[in-house]
Amino acid sequence: MQQSWFWGWFFIGSGSLFFVGFLYATVFSKLLPPSDNTVISAIQNDRYYCFLVPLTLPVLVVAVYFHWLSMKMFKHA
Repeated sequence: MQQSWFWGWFFIGSGSLFFVGFLYATVFSKLLPPSDNTVISAIQNDRYYCFLVPLTLPVLVVAVYFHWLSMKMFKHA
């Protein structure tokens, strides 16, 4: 019981940390003034991650549709 409790909170915490980091890299870093730190400056000047989520959403919709279609075919086969 104690081990599953630990792993549950570990995955919730690490998922939240990655979400906040990705949100910073895609949205908040563009709104802040330029920084002297090389890592933060590289994140601010990056154009990959700000387009990654909007371009992933259509692919996700197609994948969900094909998953639904395959389940319907499996169910009625």
